[in-house]
Amino acid sequence: MPDLHQTLQQSESEDLGALVELALDLRNCWNHSTDPLWSKIEPELWALTHNPWVVLQTCSRTRLESLRGDPEFRDQVRERLEKQRHTLKSPAWFQHAHSNPPLNCVAYFSMEFGLSEALPIYSGGLGNVAGDQLKAASDLGVPLVAVGLLYQQGYFRQIIDADGSQRASYPYNDPGQIPVTPVRDKDGEWLRLSVKLPGQKLWLRAWQAQVGQLRLYLIDSNDPANAPAYRGITSELYGGGPELRLTQELVLGISGWRLLRALGIKPEVCHLNEGHAAFAVLERARCLMEDTGQPFENALAISRAGNLFTTHTPVEAGFDRFAPALIKRFLGRYAEEQLHIDLSRLLALGRLHPDQQDEPFNMAYLAIRGSGAINAVSRLHGVVSRRIFQPLFPSWPQAEVPVGHVTNGVHTPTWDSAAADALWTETCGHERWRGTMETVGDDIRRAPDSALWELRTKHRVELVRFVRERLASALASRGVDPKTAESIFDPGTLTLGFARRFATYKRPNLLLHDPQRLVSILTNPQRPVQLVMAGKAHPQDSAGQALVKAWVNFVQRTDVRRHAVFLSDYDLVLAERLVQGADLWINTPRRPWEACGTSGMKVLVNGGLNLSELDGWWAEAYSPQVGWALGNGQEHGDDPGWDAAEAEELYDTLEKKVIPAFYNRDNNGIATEWVTRMRESMSRLTPLFSANRAVREYTEKYYLPAAAAYQERASDEGAYGRSLLQWRQELAEHWASLRFGELRVESSPQKHSLRVEVHLGELSADCVRVQLYADPRDSEPPFLSEMTASDSPEPSKVWRIYSADVPASRPASDYTPRIVPSHCGARIPLEDAHILWRH
Repeated sequence: MPDLHQTLQQSESEDLGALVELALDLRNCWNHSTDPLWSKIEPELWALTHNPWVVLQTCSRTRLESLRGDPEFRDQVRERLEKQRHTLKSPAWFQHAHSNPPLNCVAYFSMEFGLSEALPIYSGGLGNVAGDQLKAASDLGVPLVAVGLLYQQGYFRQIIDADGSQRASYPYNDPGQIPVTPVRDKDGEWLRLSVKLPGQKLWLRAWQAQVGQLRLYLIDSNDPANAPAYRGITSELYGGGPELRLTQELVLGISGWRLLRALGIKPEVCHLNEGHAAFAVLERARCLMEDTGQPFENALAISRAGNLFTTHTPVEAGFDRFAPALIKRFLGRYAEEQLHIDLSRLLALGRLHPDQQDEPFNMAYLAIRGSGAINAVSRLHGVVSRRIFQPLFPSWPQAEVPVGHVTNGVHTPTWDSAAADALWTETCGHERWRGTMETVGDDIRRAPDSALWELRTKHRVELVRFVRERLASALASRGVDPKTAESIFDPGTLTLGFARRFATYKRPNLLLHDPQRLVSILTNPQRPVQLVMAGKAHPQDSAGQALVKAWVNFVQRTDVRRHAVFLSDYDLVLAERLVQGADLWINTPRRPWEACGTSGMKVLVNGGLNLSELDGWWAEAYSPQVGWALGNGQEHGDDPGWDAAEAEELYDTLEKKVIPAFYNRDNNGIATEWVTRMRESMSRLTPLFSANRAVREYTEKYYLPAAAAYQERASDEGAYGRSLLQWRQELAEHWASLRFGELRVESSPQKHSLRVEVHLGELSADCVRVQLYADPRDSEPPFLSEMTASDSPEPSKVWRIYSADVPASRPASDYTPRIVPSHCGARIPLEDAHILWRH
């Protein structure tokens, strides 16, 4: 670690040590009370980077000593530090709501974390979700640690060439210039881990970042003891081929769990944010084997109860898959020597058909078979995920495939502007995002029209200023007069924002379907519109790069350049400016390929409105009072005819609804229809689609039950695991002997009474349940009713009679008897997918 850090920590000056503590806490990226300190130390550098740690590292010792002699500065430092320490030590929502919980620690694993541009280890939506959930967990006092990788280059930076082509640049992430510190052992030595890879040992270094109350641990392979190829394992995010991706995921999952163990951290819950981290379920089971002497199957049965798998993938082809030969090469010895299972058993955990020798190893399947719960990231994505994973649960109705959902949310203090923060504080109080937010919606609803319209106007003015400054810099770098940027945009013009990853399924070219019609919308002399575009295409996605080039060329047209811009290198800093300044956020994915999407959520706190496809979060958020929608709520694949129809609908909506709502003003110059939608959007949607709500939902719906289930299974020296495996063995041996006999129905106007004969063979009645099932109607869930057993008249007790009464509101033929597994505490069908229907 840099000498400055150790010098300051060892300094007799409490003020300088306090600056280190403040600079290294990433809470500064959403709590801006310390901003004046960094601006005073190095104004120009602070304006360019907004990275407190870089400011402190770069500042000369002379300057720091000078500041030590400034009583006002010292007082400000002490005051900020005292307030921060008080906030972080104060009980929060979790401590107040759960006085004696079974939960002491959640370990949150993710391939990327989008916390701050000061720590560039993210690419897009997955990282933004992870970062925002960490921040909200800190605000709410949820006991959580996070585990990720420290990339030497991170994700690529985008450069737009003169012809509009995208070029990738990979700047080095110097650990000395990012807010992380080495993790040290009890003797003060840098904590290093080792893991066996084919041919040699891999050494890994551990770093930590402070995120308010929480720690984020990051693993780095750039250790001098490693061979050059192995030092590059954590070189870049989502780069390289399958072998690099596999080794990264091994490091994240297996070494990540070992790191927690080395630190003495014993989580009850392991949260896998996507399948990249699924190897953690194997290492968690191995550690339990080591601690208790349990065999692998028992250890997995016990530990999986404490594992949660969150899937973000909306298409089956999107999951990471690895060739069996690659799994054998990297995990064969691990399976045999440490898990004490053969390779075929390991491969079966990641396959749909375990005996199909050439079937790839699917990381999502491993996560499912190693977890006690699965969730999607929006209500619609839950439906899609149940469809994707149904092959793992053959003969089960799609509605009962065990995938729930927690719709994503964004960390509102990160994304709100200073002006928006002031308005929310005035109407809702300082602590509005740290509790249950019960009154927030009603409180902001009382804001007057004038205050809301003033907020919107101020945001637009600031965005126009930012766009001009950014464009002037880009022009100057190309040798063009930067003063040209002064004619770009107008502070009083309706401003549209569109920024996200450029991929074909997101249809960023939908607005360009009819370029001339778009030009006429932008350049209307009475009611003009201006458009800010941004986004990256993956370096290997040529189709996405072509979409970027098309937009860059479009905004350079002489009739367009004053009304539309494409801002390069979309990152957290640029995203923050856009979601604060845009009046309307546009999103046009193909339904249902946007699992959730969070960019449109970020405009809510700032009073921005949404015009989006009825996909992801907007499918459950939309109503005519809060914004505008595209599509008919159905799936149409990649039909070009439907794309054309929706492009026309998009233009019509802008021309006939959005633009008039913005430009129709009352006598006070306020767009009352627009402001009415702002108020409804801010009131209804901002609390609902916040990370505060999402983290509280994760905690109460998944973390607490998972912790309790894990502790119950781990008690009594693993007795539960043994009983569960014995039960599953009994089902496997005797399920084929089950069958139904005669079904009798007696009906009255009020009810149907059904009696069915069931042949259990040698299977104990305690191992199963007999139910009546009816398919869902409308938006209701499936109908389920338990059937109760009566003594069989047969001396052999082979046949038993099961009966139930059900409502006569549906025909008796709607109800079908079925047999499903049953075991105390088992998750059905997640832990056993047997099912028998009476046909």
